[in-house]
Amino acid sequence: MPVLPRRVLVSVVAGGLVLSLVSLPTAAHARGGDRFQRVDTLSVFHNTAADQHTAAEIAAATPDGRTVVYTDSPGARIGFAHVTGRGELAPAGVLAMPGEPTSVDIRGDLALVAVNTSPSFTAPAGELVVVDIAARVVVARHDLGGQPDSIDLSPDGRHAAIAIENERDEDVDGGAIPQAPAGFLAIVDLVGAPAAWTVRRTELTGLAQVAPEDPEPEYVSVNDRGQVAVTLQENNHIAVVDLPTGAVVRHFSAGTATVSGVDTKTDGRIAPTGTVTAPREPDSIAWLGNGHLATADEGDYLGGTRTWTVFDAETGAVAFSSGAELEDLAIRQGQYPEKRAGKKGVEPEGLAVATYGGHRYAFVSLERANLVAVYQVDDPRAPKLLQGLPTGVAPEGVLPIPATGTLVVSSEEDSAEDGVRSSLTSYRLTGVPSRVALQANQAAPSIVSDGIGFGALSGLSAIPGDACRVVAVTDSAYAPTRVLTIDTAALPARVERELTVTKGGKPVGYDGEGIAARPGGGYWLAAEGDAKKTVNLLVEVDAQGAVVREVPLPAGVAATATGNGFEGVAVVGGHVWVAVQREWKTDIPGQATLARFTPATGEWAFVAYPLDAAPTGAWVGLSELTALNDRTLLVLERDNQRGDAATLKKVYRVDISRVTPAAEGQPKPVLAKRPVRDLIPALQAGGGAVHDKPEGLAVVGEGLFARLVGVVDNDGLDDAPGESVFLRLGFVF
Repeated sequence: MPVLPRRVLVSVVAGGLVLSLVSLPTAAHARGGDRFQRVDTLSVFHNTAADQHTAAEIAAATPDGRTVVYTDSPGARIGFAHVTGRGELAPAGVLAMPGEPTSVDIRGDLALVAVNTSPSFTAPAGELVVVDIAARVVVARHDLGGQPDSIDLSPDGRHAAIAIENERDEDVDGGAIPQAPAGFLAIVDLVGAPAAWTVRRTELTGLAQVAPEDPEPEYVSVNDRGQVAVTLQENNHIAVVDLPTGAVVRHFSAGTATVSGVDTKTDGRIAPTGTVTAPREPDSIAWLGNGHLATADEGDYLGGTRTWTVFDAETGAVAFSSGAELEDLAIRQGQYPEKRAGKKGVEPEGLAVATYGGHRYAFVSLERANLVAVYQVDDPRAPKLLQGLPTGVAPEGVLPIPATGTLVVSSEEDSAEDGVRSSLTSYRLTGVPSRVALQANQAAPSIVSDGIGFGALSGLSAIPGDACRVVAVTDSAYAPTRVLTIDTAALPARVERELTVTKGGKPVGYDGEGIAARPGGGYWLAAEGDAKKTVNLLVEVDAQGAVVREVPLPAGVAATATGNGFEGVAVVGGHVWVAVQREWKTDIPGQATLARFTPATGEWAFVAYPLDAAPTGAWVGLSELTALNDRTLLVLERDNQRGDAATLKKVYRVDISRVTPAAEGQPKPVLAKRPVRDLIPALQAGGGAVHDKPEGLAVVGEGLFARLVGVVDNDGLDDAPGESVFLRLGFVF
């Protein structure tokens, strides 16, 4: 277990004081159950160049756990990463392959890479490429006779099992099977020098009920008896093959599952009231001892049940099914992929099993939720869900490294234009209690619910008279708009209530980007317009969620709007202040606007806010306003970058008593700003990539006990990692 140092952090900055007192005990003094904590995230483009498309998919580790080798299919190469004793990751170079690497495993100082060299679907081809890891050279190549997918080695190092998928062409007959040629299992006898290894073939035709003439092996896993379990995903079947003889010793259908309590409609609402009945069509498979098999039931053809399953390896009987538990996990952590609800939901894909500290764990990657579910499986018939680990986008490979207490997850999605980079993320088994790590923004999840679907938290507000709770508003990622009440005293923070916003008695959807709780009850919402179909609005809402009135800007001001409109909102005395994210058409470059509305008179007035200079290729804008006192606003200013490209996520303070806001059409006085807090250290503390959208701030409590908290807008997982984050930013005066 890692030893975490004691730490006391005091941040004093011009114009304000933010105190964060954190004492982290060493592991020897930790209390509470062991858990996995994220340590580091490496964007794998650092092994090449930022403008290159990369994708870390499947990874393997050297016996000492200090080097990870991963496949990079788009780059036709394998990559290397160093892993320190504390779990930090560092780029360590790449090696070109003769085609598309699909999987990798390691035997001693050799990496065995399955490489797809197929010229077409109808002429599948592939090789086993053997690499000397230290020298970074290819020492042998073996023809596999087809298109490979997964590879796994026997524990004794005598055999390699490779799934030869010979995958279907989804553009032919709608992807229906059978499609020749059939897949099979390749067995490599690892006898002598790598160049002398030999390849055998085991046919898998005639086993499945679905397209028996066209087996499509997907994934392999070898137990310590020298038996390999093979998933035939599209065929919804599982086979067990004896590696020394190549004989199929048993096989069975993966069967059909009925799962209730899941969201089956893509409608902007997270409503787990539906039922799915479908073939499991498992992707990954892993042995639990020698008597049970675990599968991730992704579905790729006609099925997918949003589950993982444990089978009796002898009879094929189901010993355990997760049911709706994986979907529920994503909902409770604010990472449910609502846009995939009508398809395969969280989509379990990867699965690995390993023993740490005397306990056996199963790790299930949820490709669409960007999570890995961690289960304790000491009893394979009764797995216990322990936690959900946030990952990069589209987690694929799950690599336990028990030798160092580390877990590495490879996430394959790579879209530089969206700020999403393929990554390796490391986690360590730790005994430090989560409530201690949460105070330092080091643990995840940092915000949960008891079943209320949430995400896209785009504004935050303290509740007058409540020293513990805040309210948040959801943006256009979900509909209708909701006001969520969050208990900040809970560790992790807890979404405990939801209030649907209604207009004329019916639920209504705004692009809610800011919220301010009114002293007399009810709320002001900042609804962002798009300068095309919708306009920017201040929306007054009563305590029951009913819209009282919608307040637009003066017509002349509204006509200058761009697509970056209203963001944060705050109430100060008899005025409502709202932030405009970026410069509008007639604004001075580098100046955004804070608008002041007076409800009693209906008057608008305006001041200018000086933006920091934008980094190259980025823009800078405002995300939030919150009132510190009756003359001071805190302003959240950020760039639009995430991960390695993010450089600006800051809180400033402005004294609004020192300026007189100008009427429409008059020159706007410019506010003076002073720094309060740089949020990047807090966003980095948990070992993940820096999020692009910290969008909510609130001051909870009063006087010496006033604390600054924040939330991240996860974009509803749309081209984003999707982690819902609650930040604890210390005392603020």
